[in-house]
Amino acid sequence: MANNVGIGTRVKHPTYGEGVIFKQDLVYYHIMFPGKGAVEIAKNYDGLEVIEAVNQDESYITREYLENIIRQTIEEYTDIITLVPLGNKWIKGKLILQPSDEQLKPKEIPIEVFFHKIVMLRDRLRVLEQKINSHKGLSEEEKIDLQQYITRCYGSLTTFNVLFRDKKDWFVGEGEG
Repeated sequence: MANNVGIGTRVKHPTYGEGVIFKQDLVYYHIMFPGKGAVEIAKNYDGLEVIEAVNQDESYITREYLENIIRQTIEEYTDIITLVPLGNKWIKGKLILQPSDEQLKPKEIPIEVFFHKIVMLRDRLRVLEQKINSHKGLSEEEKIDLQQYITRCYGSLTTFNVLFRDKKDWFVGEGEG
């Protein structure tokens, strides 16, 4: 049997019958035979007949390729969650919203919860920015116009920079950075 066959190649073994290569290493083909399970067969075994070949180059997936596909899928179909550290002085702190009417009850929010919502907002703005940049139906002028709105949104959020532990995570608006 040729050594350039890849994963997905259909083969026939004199004892096990027809099967499909699902894995290979330097010495063995790992072949799944219906009703018999997985069997390791040496690559130099002469009794293996190729029924339908899949070229090794076509079946080989690099780790980098797989990581890129996974990253793109996650970015496209989920909210990206960035791990951003809260400033140490705010850990276990709380945000208190006190109405001017003292008969009304104040609202207390753990700063960690509030901070997480700020970071999620930033991540969603970044996804929006990526979608705008890659949108094929928008002209360059429209993309720039929408980018400016996003930059202004970042500028409106600079007040919350005090919550971030690292300056590299700060919001930057127009004329900043």
